Amino acid sequence: MEEKHRQKLVTRFPAELRYSEIHVLDIPDDYQYMDPELVKLIRESVDPILAKWCA
Repeated sequence: MEEKHRQKLVTRFPAELRYSEIHVLDIPDDYQYMDPELVKLIRESVDPILAKWCA
């Protein structure tokens, strides 16, 4: 997701997302589905976020 997508969600669903945290991973859309490099980038970006929730 890019910042522009986050902004569209917040604009379209302000009440539903009022108390939600939306993280923009800033991963370019240059990968094929399940590309190993893409999976690696997603894990590197998401693992620290999930670690906060699971601690």
